[in-house]
Amino acid sequence: MSQGASTGVRLGVHNERLPFSAPFRISGYVFDAMPATVVTLQADELEGRGEAAGVYYLDDTPERMLATLESMRDVIEAGLSRSELRKLLPPGGARNALDCALWELEAKRLRVPVWKLAGLHETHPLLTTFTLGADNPDVMAKGAIAYAQARAIKLKLTGEVDLDIERVRAVRAARSDVWIGVDANQGYVPDTLTRLIPALADARVSLLEQPCKRGSEADLDGIDRTIPLAADESVLSLAEMESMGGRFDVVNIKLDKCGGLTEGLLMVERARELGLRVMVGNMAGSSWATAPAFVLGQHCDIVDLDGPTFLREDRSPAVVYSNGHIDCPEAVWGGTSHGAAT
Repeated sequence: MSQGASTGVRLGVHNERLPFSAPFRISGYVFDAMPATVVTLQADELEGRGEAAGVYYLDDTPERMLATLESMRDVIEAGLSRSELRKLLPPGGARNALDCALWELEAKRLRVPVWKLAGLHETHPLLTTFTLGADNPDVMAKGAIAYAQARAIKLKLTGEVDLDIERVRAVRAARSDVWIGVDANQGYVPDTLTRLIPALADARVSLLEQPCKRGSEADLDGIDRTIPLAADESVLSLAEMESMGGRFDVVNIKLDKCGGLTEGLLMVERARELGLRVMVGNMAGSSWATAPAFVLGQHCDIVDLDGPTFLREDRSPAVVYSNGHIDCPEAVWGGTSHGAAT
């Protein structure tokens, strides 16, 4: 059996809606829930699970993910490995959910945790950012204070440069002690970016994520690189790593974008070869989506895995947040338990 082959399995797939506890705003979007496509692979008493939200800005919808996976039912149940899956499906949510389910099922068959199957000797809690959605500066400052345990905070910006600068200054004034990164979510152009960056430097911001639109990366040529720049939407998968053109310092790997833990690990390896720092993020799914990213995060320099904290209700058992860190008990996903999940 090679790379998580799914021989003799029964595929289960369905869509869910995971409500947020409060609306969440970024540049160009307001979310009140996160969609989830859930895959289960059952073999005898064993079960592998995967969850994906898809990639909203690529129209990677739950309906499309569900249809894609249903169209592959015969292939999956006849036997499919993770390496074969990478050739059959493009990067995106459908491949992510299925890839992660294959990882967990293989780990249970081999009676080892996923992290060991992924080549790690152990796992440890990871310092994670806690994200503030774009809002009025005073509201964001209060939110930063409310994140009492946070040692790293990420701010969502909207591209409204004067207001964004006020947001950053308000959060820094409220929390002089934390690492701060900002995520522009493609909201900036050269004229506004040259106004934003000095203000970020003054506020001791350590990372500027995805300042310009995907496809407009040339806008970064000649831009002051005082603040390290991270590629999110600009780099979706391993195939796009080569196109960064020296314009970014960090690559943000999200399993929904790249299509699963298998590809994510390959991206980490290539990023190191290219001299890039590595960040792991997620699309605000539940603990089932966050757990595979936690495994990837063991290899990363920056971790942004606070997605479950936005949900009205998470899975049980769930990942654990303590003292600004995230930890993932094996019972959540990828452990050595041999029974099917309930």
